[in-house]
Amino acid sequence: MTAPVLLTDALQELRDAVAAAPLGLATPGRDATVRTARAVVDQVDDYLLPRLRDLDAPLLAVVGGSTGAGKSTLVNSVLGARVTTPGVLRPTTRAPVLVCSPADLPAFSGDRVLPGMARTTGEGDVAGGLRLVPTGALPPGLALIDAPDVDSVVEANRDLAGQLLSAADLWVFVTTAARYADAVPWDLLRTAQERGTALAVVLDRTPPEAVTEVAADLAGMLQRGGLGSARLFVVEERPLSDGFLPEGQVAPLRDWLRGLAADQEQRAAVVRQTLAGALESLDGRVAAVAAGVEEQAATATALGDAADAAYDGARQAVGEGVGNGSLLRGEVLARWQDFVGTGEWMRSLQSRVGRLRDRLGAALSGRPSSADSLHGALESGVETLLRAEAERAADRTVTAWRSLPGGGALVAGREEELGTVSPDFGPAAADEVRDWQGYVLDLVREEGAGKRSQARLLSWGVNGAGALVMVAVFASTAGLSGAEIAIAGGTTAVGQRVLEAVFGDAAVRALAARARADLDARADRLLAAEQDRFDELLAVAAEAPGAAGRLRAAVAALAAARSSA
Repeated sequence: MTAPVLLTDALQELRDAVAAAPLGLATPGRDATVRTARAVVDQVDDYLLPRLRDLDAPLLAVVGGSTGAGKSTLVNSVLGARVTTPGVLRPTTRAPVLVCSPADLPAFSGDRVLPGMARTTGEGDVAGGLRLVPTGALPPGLALIDAPDVDSVVEANRDLAGQLLSAADLWVFVTTAARYADAVPWDLLRTAQERGTALAVVLDRTPPEAVTEVAADLAGMLQRGGLGSARLFVVEERPLSDGFLPEGQVAPLRDWLRGLAADQEQRAAVVRQTLAGALESLDGRVAAVAAGVEEQAATATALGDAADAAYDGARQAVGEGVGNGSLLRGEVLARWQDFVGTGEWMRSLQSRVGRLRDRLGAALSGRPSSADSLHGALESGVETLLRAEAERAADRTVTAWRSLPGGGALVAGREEELGTVSPDFGPAAADEVRDWQGYVLDLVREEGAGKRSQARLLSWGVNGAGALVMVAVFASTAGLSGAEIAIAGGTTAVGQRVLEAVFGDAAVRALAARARADLDARADRLLAAEQDRFDELLAVAAEAPGAAGRLRAAVAALAAARSSA
């Protein structure tokens, strides 16, 4: 018999949503959320889906417990055959052993149960995989797994023990009179209670004179822990006979297990209890994963905001540096004074012959014209400003991320690389600034093309007119707003009326505004490319949009499928 397809489909969708939960940021709760998500996925894969697809499959009982509790000896004694090897050295039980009737071997040979584990039928301890041991000592309908220690010093053993316990229809939990109150066993027992798992507890190695007292104490602890329905078996500490526990000590447990195997109704009741408990536990466990995903989202938002703030600050600083006149100093100021002071601009406007003479003189002397020198100085100044602010934004982002949850791990080992501009920034900035200057010259040509009376004038003065437009951009955030532009407060004044006579007042203002807007867009593009380095790091690790909502929707869909089953 199998569960309705709608239920298994809903469970598969829930499993896939949990497996895809984005948990890449090192948030405070990330490790716990990862463990919860992994446990949910493992239980769905190892137990819930296989069991729902075959409700009549043999009951699987996992014998687990503390280090040195005597699990392997107990299993061998219950079966009356050496099917698993007790160990003296710790950790033991390197590979779990599954014991079943030969008739049930096909049920466990494939990947229906614990699909991620390879199967082997080799003798002795096997490192890795699940060792299958068919034996006539166990009746059909029941299989036992001898699991690794739940408190093993080897993490892989502990993880495997937890995975096997989650895959069980029934836990047979083995502890000792000396260790039954230890924290690790009770963590797992509480997990059994939370998941509604069918449970039997074996109190092994109990001194005969203390049986009544210790058994009563353990029974009281089980009752207070919500596990009062668990079957409790007590095994006294007696000498072994040929490696086996005395018959009288194991007979009650053996008879109970055989009774489950023989009684299909009892067996089905155990399966239903554990199956229902595991399904019901998914609500809270997946809610915990969803909360962890939301923590990831909040962390990602904080990191993204920090990067945005750093690069928005860089954009603002570039804008201020472009418009406040600070670029019009040093080399730029010297080249501007050369350009204006030599009269090149005025001569180019007054005399075609004079312009030609200047060009020929520059060509014969091998020196660039003062307008070209000014263009070069402006280019260098803008590039320096862009690099300085991009460097500052990168450093601020790294500093902020290192102080925020999740950010330190993203930049760890890459602080030097990320704390400065990328290798491509310099060439890209140079290209953008040169292209911007070309754009300004094209604006001047475009504006002059429709003015026939000034066509000849512009044919000799495009570079000069373009230079004046560029200087206007750097002189005032409002563009050309006065009757004249004065650079650095003491240099030669150039009449705005010259450009206005050629283009008109409105056109001059439009030229400067368009030139400034284009430069701002180029600066924004450069800084956005630099910020992309951080955004890409975040995108790889951060929350996928709607992930928490999908988890909750999957839980709701599973609940609906269960109610209609």
